[in-house]
Amino acid sequence: MKKVLQLSDPNIYASFVNAPILHPLVSIVHYDEVSPIHTSLNNYGVYALFIQPEFPKRLTYGMKMFDASDGSILALAPGQIGGKEDNGELVPVTGWALLWSPELFKGREMEKQLQGYRFFSYFYTDSLRTTTAEWGRITQLLVQMRHELQENEDSPSLRSLLLGYIHVILEYCNRIYLRQISAEDKDSSDMLKRFHQLLINYYADGKQTDGGVPTVKYCASELAYSPRYLGDMIHKATGGTAIGYIHSFIVEKGKNLLMQGYNVSETSHLLGFDYPHHFNRIFKKVAGITPRQFLGQ
Repeated sequence: MKKVLQLSDPNIYASFVNAPILHPLVSIVHYDEVSPIHTSLNNYGVYALFIQPEFPKRLTYGMKMFDASDGSILALAPGQIGGKEDNGELVPVTGWALLWSPELFKGREMEKQLQGYRFFSYFYTDSLRTTTAEWGRITQLLVQMRHELQENEDSPSLRSLLLGYIHVILEYCNRIYLRQISAEDKDSSDMLKRFHQLLINYYADGKQTDGGVPTVKYCASELAYSPRYLGDMIHKATGGTAIGYIHSFIVEKGKNLLMQGYNVSETSHLLGFDYPHHFNRIFKKVAGITPRQFLGQ
């Protein structure tokens, strides 16, 4: 089983890298002060932004591996898995990490707005590449936030200030995100986002309980496309097939559930499979190993 750090609280990460605990719902880590650190593969129950001039290579993001751009931001949301498993070595790291609990936004207008930031989605597998000016402004906001946390006790007014700082930082991130996707093919990009969100909503609404694993026919109908047209658009956007994308999405969710402690049979049932061997077959096809082999890594 992979070593996974369960981040149910933002300060779990701060403690892991030996950074100060500043607030029950918000953690700000200045890597320059705690480096070198052990890397970690994290299961996120919190929101996180990693603002670093250079990232470790071959990071995990969901079921994918990728290299983040230098001078950029990585965004993670609750329910996601990302990072790099600790191999026992200490790694020099600079820059910042900002983590906060969903509790901070609970009942506030920003709680809904968070769902609209597409750069938190697994669909978006690029880091947010900052300009020199954006880097300076975002890091200055983090410095100011940390001063507030160091100098003031927790209170409703402090939490309102923290919300304001985080909102400004997220708006910078959104501006960067929109700038980066503007160069993409808009039709295929928009369709893929809608397709991906449909799969998220399918499981969030519990439709797999009665409907089983989502099919291409179902998705095409919900998106008002023919199955063939949807397949063509998916191929244009990803180079793969629509059913392949669905299977990759399911395996990604399966890995998350397995890492959370569910066994193979339970995971299969939660994903909408009638029989565990159907889940095993798709998992092996997508991941190259069986679910049990994945748990044994």
